[in-house]
Amino acid sequence: RATGAVWGAAVALCASGLGGVLGYASGAFAYETLGQPILAAMGKGDAMAEFSERFNDFGFWAVLTAGITPFPYKVITIMSGWTGMPIGTFIASSILARGLRFFIVAGLLWKFGAPVRVFIERRLGLMFTRVVVLLIGGFFALRYL
Repeated sequence: RATGAVWGAAVALCASGLGGVLGYASGAFAYETLGQPILAAMGKGDAMAEFSERFNDFGFWAVLTAGITPFPYKVITIMSGWTGMPIGTFIASSILARGLRFFIVAGLLWKFGAPVRVFIERRLGLMFTRVVVLLIGGFFALRYL
């Protein structure tokens, strides 16, 4: 039933999106109240500012990668908040990444049924990771070769 698969993916996307925004907010709040004073006391405020700038330069790709690979998406949601990534960039990349993941899983389950579940659980994360590595390698090759 395609309708059930699409509905399940849509619900998962909405829940993940809300969770991502909460993670972003907690990262932004925790950094301002806890992280920034601790880093300043340790003399690392400048290092964090540099890290935040570099992270946000590639933030779209970081969120996209975490959203489709086995890397914990919640880590990137919190990091996106504490680095001050633009919320629009965060939301757009989250919707794209999580939507891809959930709708691909839904499509596979709809098309192949229960037998594909083992593949999804054991191999799909690896397949997504390979695609990301190939994309990054391709961009690198185009830029530097």
